Amino acid sequence: MAKSPPIGLRWRSSTLFIVITVAIGLFTDLFLYGLVVPILPFILTSRLNAPSSQVQSLTSALLAAYAGASVLFSPVAGIIADRVPSRQPPFLIGLTALLAATVLLSLGQSLAVLIVARVLQGLSAAVVWTVGLALVLDTVGTENLGKTIGSIFSFISVGELAAPVLGGVLYKKTGDAGVFGAGGAILAIDFIMRLLIIEKKTAASYAPSIETNDSNYREEDGDVPRSESEEDPLLGRKEEEEFKVPPDQPKWVQKFPLSYCLRDPRLLTALLVAFVQATLLATFDATVPTEAQDLFDFDSLKAGLLFIALDIPYLILGPIAGWAVDRYGTKPAATFGFGYLVPVLILLRLPQHGGTDQIALYCAMLSLCGVGLAFIGSPSIVEASQVVESYAKANPTFFGANGPYAQLYGINSMVFSAGLTMGPLLSGGLREKIGYGNMNVVVAGISMVVAILSFFFMGGKPNFLKKRQR
Repeated sequence: MAKSPPIGLRWRSSTLFIVITVAIGLFTDLFLYGLVVPILPFILTSRLNAPSSQVQSLTSALLAAYAGASVLFSPVAGIIADRVPSRQPPFLIGLTALLAATVLLSLGQSLAVLIVARVLQGLSAAVVWTVGLALVLDTVGTENLGKTIGSIFSFISVGELAAPVLGGVLYKKTGDAGVFGAGGAILAIDFIMRLLIIEKKTAASYAPSIETNDSNYREEDGDVPRSESEEDPLLGRKEEEEFKVPPDQPKWVQKFPLSYCLRDPRLLTALLVAFVQATLLATFDATVPTEAQDLFDFDSLKAGLLFIALDIPYLILGPIAGWAVDRYGTKPAATFGFGYLVPVLILLRLPQHGGTDQIALYCAMLSLCGVGLAFIGSPSIVEASQVVESYAKANPTFFGANGPYAQLYGINSMVFSAGLTMGPLLSGGLREKIGYGNMNVVVAGISMVVAILSFFFMGGKPNFLKKRQR
């Protein structure tokens, strides 16, 4: 007897609903992170009666607990997600961890409880980013991943922007109740949506007419199919041999098959791009408030508002940049994005002590930086997905039924979290030793190196090198 389909099968398994659900999940993670971080020092002083001399070190320890847990659990989440038949259960488990973390943060009266809460937050982040991005790839395919990721990142940047400001205002006006009440409301919406989604492969068992992914929806939407270019991994005989995994691999490779792919320079460059992207984002988070305080005597609220100038271009241009990645490949976007950031980062030394004119100049420089950040948001994930897809197609049985994609996004999440950890350490240390302007020169130099590596490795070798080899 055939199973009756669930209520709302079509819309619950639609590409739009699945992508929105993942976007809400990522938004919730960043929103709750941003909501809590600004009030951690006040929680330490008001609840734990921590002396002011220890607040900075204890806050740093709580931040490190989150980052460390995310780095540690991301690969584990990827391996588990690729071995279970459905992405939904681990996706829900990640939300459960986030709910527990929120409750502990709202009620915790000891440092140990707060550390456990931050570890659970890091665990949740590892799961939602790993499983969520794998679910997006399952749904839209690599052909449409760029514009999808660009759109998602633009949306979640709103949460990243609004949460610190909202958290500060709510804590000042209502205390813990208002902050964690807002967090609970977001969690409730997120939980309902994660519970409702039906993966396309599950939906296809009820209605075979439902596509398992939307790799062909470009034609349905009226888009012109992209012509083949150096960015496309053309799996002809020669290319298939290039991605073929030799038999008799060691046991550790068989248990973690993605490890074989990590010798590919394209994949390594993509992971480097993710690391430096995260380092840049964390550098802005760590230095903009302190620089604004030094130059303009801004308080935390006014310094937080400066991030609007940085995030608005990201919000507007993210989907456009993602479309460009799908249309023209990862190489142009990554090379342009990091190359463009070199002079713009150097120009951040221009604002000086002053009034409205200097504040406007700093906002303008931050907006220009936001343009570059929009272009470097999608290439890493798209490039890594395309490379691993090439290996998966050339070795259908090596990576298992679900493929290696959750493992890939687990590694990507680990690398990204490492960048978020490195950014404040690098920028904070450099700013203290050589000043804000010179610090940005160093960061610009890093961007230049990544732009060069992106040109030579992202999307494969440049055409002129291929012609020489012929």
